Amino acid sequence: MRYAIGVDLGGTNIAVGLVDENFNIVDKVSVPTNAPRPAEEIVKDMAAAAAELAERNNVQPVGIGIGSPGIISGGVVLSAANLKFRDVPLCDMLEKVSGLKCALGNDANVAALGENAVGSGKDASSFVMVTLGTGVGGGIIEGGKIVEGFNGAGAEIGHFLLYPGGRQCGCGKKGCFEAYCSASGLIQDTKDAMAAHPESAIARLCEGDPEKINGKTAFDAMREGDATGKSVVDTYIYNLALGVSNIMVLLQPEILAIGGGISREGETLLAPLREVAYANSYFDETTPRTKIVAATLRGDAGIVGAAALILND
Repeated sequence: MRYAIGVDLGGTNIAVGLVDENFNIVDKVSVPTNAPRPAEEIVKDMAAAAAELAERNNVQPVGIGIGSPGIISGGVVLSAANLKFRDVPLCDMLEKVSGLKCALGNDANVAALGENAVGSGKDASSFVMVTLGTGVGGGIIEGGKIVEGFNGAGAEIGHFLLYPGGRQCGCGKKGCFEAYCSASGLIQDTKDAMAAHPESAIARLCEGDPEKINGKTAFDAMREGDATGKSVVDTYIYNLALGVSNIMVLLQPEILAIGGGISREGETLLAPLREVAYANSYFDETTPRTKIVAATLRGDAGIVGAAALILND
């Protein structure tokens, strides 16, 4: 049995797992990232966690894969804003400290690779994952390989324009998919709706405190029959479906998975999403449709995908 270490490097935590050749997580640990801090310190923590997992499971991993935020190319983090990394040769640094072979990929791409290996996209020849979190991340997999563009900056799904000149996005542009369809965008829409309709169930669910609103609040209000909550959810799903339909028209993936906390709404989200996305996509009666599903690995996708960078090599 071959084993690899998978590292999901986040701005808050570093999740590290020991993964076998069948992509099962055998054991895992998590340590705080404490970003921003020097890359050398973060590398030492990753190496120590990998050594701990190898020792307590009495195995010798064949390498360490890392999923990192930012733009990645050739084992180097060219830019990662939340880590304050720029031109950091993360793989070389980790190989020197750990003595193990290293592979590095963008965290969203790596999570998609994990889902393609054993999750919602298992055995799909072409697969796209859209992750709805603080931003909108994504990954494109073709034939088991990550599609990342010539410069490592491909598959930035959150930043194609949904409404040119529209809502301000954190990237500096206006009208990005992320500005409307991230969990942050949904939360802001819910806050705005509560301010405009203080009589709605939204206000009661958050005890009148807009800072208590989360990605579930509008859905919960809708389930109570609240018209304001339903309006927020309907608009959110419509915008998400437009983005998904554009992805399908461009790539025609076999499976498209929705990940992130909002995906836990299941068919409440997916059923109307499919209806709008299919209606706005190019299909004729003879064309098989992309399957739109919820991601299944959740927080483990990054660990599995990072290990797959090594195990698939």
